[in-house]
Amino acid sequence: MKFSNRNASDAVSSLEQLLSDLGSLLSSKELDSVPQIRDMRQRLGDGVSHVRDAVSSAAGETAHRTREAARLGNEYAHDEPWRVAGMALAVGAVIGFCLAKR
Repeated sequence: MKFSNRNASDAVSSLEQLLSDLGSLLSSKELDSVPQIRDMRQRLGDGVSHVRDAVSSAAGETAHRTREAARLGNEYAHDEPWRVAGMALAVGAVIGFCLAKR
């Protein structure tokens, strides 16, 4: 079973675009004559690099955890098929009961 990570990839691509825009703004050398602006550009550049690394690491860790949870769920379903079927039946009955009350 494949999980769709479209929302996550959209968020990552939006963040990458924002960081790219900020990087192009920071690469503008026209304001380097003012020392405070030059220092601020350096700090912002370091911050952008740190954020990019943190987002990349978090996305990788999230993908790993998601795959591990799916693998464990798959193993449980194969080890305990009747239990999973019973839970599905119970949940379906509760949902059906709640919908019938409306």
